[in-house]
Amino acid sequence: MIEKIGFGGGCHWCTEAYFLSLKGVEKVDQGWINSVAPNHSFSEAVIVYFDPNIISIKTLISIHLRIHASTKKHGFREKYRSAVYVFDEKVEKVQMLITENQIDFSERIITQSLPFCQFRLNTEEQLNYYKKHKEGVFCERYISPKLQMIKKDFTKHYKQI
Repeated sequence: MIEKIGFGGGCHWCTEAYFLSLKGVEKVDQGWINSVAPNHSFSEAVIVYFDPNIISIKTLISIHLRIHASTKKHGFREKYRSAVYVFDEKVEKVQMLITENQIDFSERIITQSLPFCQFRLNTEEQLNYYKKHKEGVFCERYISPKLQMIKKDFTKHYKQI
């Protein structure tokens, strides 16, 4: 059975590529997600559809925390909210999985577990951005290095995209 979870924190072009590089991820929708107040504004994010028999929610969260600035409060946090958007799981359970990763970070993780409310899909020309622009400057500078980190640190979960 395929499950889904939302992730936000950085550029949705980047986040889409990172999750598409993982075994067990069947599909990634890229766009904007909102939650309940005070997090009701739309923020760049993805919805990840995954097979929990191949990759666990715990592993997805661990990777998410490492591929964006999950400990940084900066001026773009409304556009790039650091969050895990929950559909079926309990918000508290997902927050516990986030907190379990704190041992690997010297600064406090600010990523929140939030209930999913709404999603807006990005325009067609923005979808599958890495696949369409792999040789471009943006992809080479920002996406490819993190894909290499995933390949190195999460080898058993990595698939070439």
